[in-house]
Amino acid sequence: MISAINSLNTALPFLYFFLFFSYGYEFISEENKFRKANRIYLIIVLITHFFYIISRTIEFNHPPITAKAEIFTIIAFSVALSYLLLEIFSKVSGTGVFIIFISFLFQVFSSLFIEDLLEVPDIFRNKLLGIHVVSAILGYSGFTISAVYGILYLMLYKDIKISNFGLIFNRLPNLETLERLSFISAVIGFMLLSLAIVIGLFWLPWAFPDFSIWDPKLLVSLLIWIIYGYVIFAKWFNDLPSKKVVLYLIADFCFVIISMILTSFFTKSFHYFG
Repeated sequence: MISAINSLNTALPFLYFFLFFSYGYEFISEENKFRKANRIYLIIVLITHFFYIISRTIEFNHPPITAKAEIFTIIAFSVALSYLLLEIFSKVSGTGVFIIFISFLFQVFSSLFIEDLLEVPDIFRNKLLGIHVVSAILGYSGFTISAVYGILYLMLYKDIKISNFGLIFNRLPNLETLERLSFISAVIGFMLLSLAIVIGLFWLPWAFPDFSIWDPKLLVSLLIWIIYGYVIFAKWFNDLPSKKVVLYLIADFCFVIISMILTSFFTKSFHYFG
């Protein structure tokens, strides 16, 4: 089993690279005949990746959430899966190259640095911890995709404003669609982060003796939840203009990145991942 797991670990970056290349070719060539083939290939890659994650979980008797390299492969899978669902339900496929590139990067770093951890603390074998971490990762994946669509919105907005009707204008969806995809991704991310926070607040105090409500990562997660919640409810109830919604969501994501860097390198937390 371990040899098969190692083979999949080596193969996954190449699978994501060819998927990224295929979506890129579809975007540049302006040929829609690759759309169906790309979706099928994406599903195959996701099935392969899912089998890899399950195989690691069974072989090492814990979900791959005990180290950053393990979490990176979950992020790669989550981003690609989120994009597939968005592509299916929105029927928009021209943005795959921008999203799959993120999965490719995370999987490369995961495959390079992941270790076969046989001995881990018992807490990491708990199913509730797995649900807590995976739902948080899926939530942040939603925020990532939201920011990507927001940036694409601003790129297209700029091109339209200066009457530059080139590749970006021809291949990207219209502004309304990009704003909708950005907002929907943020809403999904917000809901999944809400689930992670609820599990954390009720279960982590029992699981970790040194749990503290003032833990930096917990406080940052709550603050991220608040600022995304503010934008979402302001959009629903105050009908914010599309551009302002996009700018707020990009700013929120920048805060996510900065806060994660600061809490990871400059603070101590009871739920540390090596």
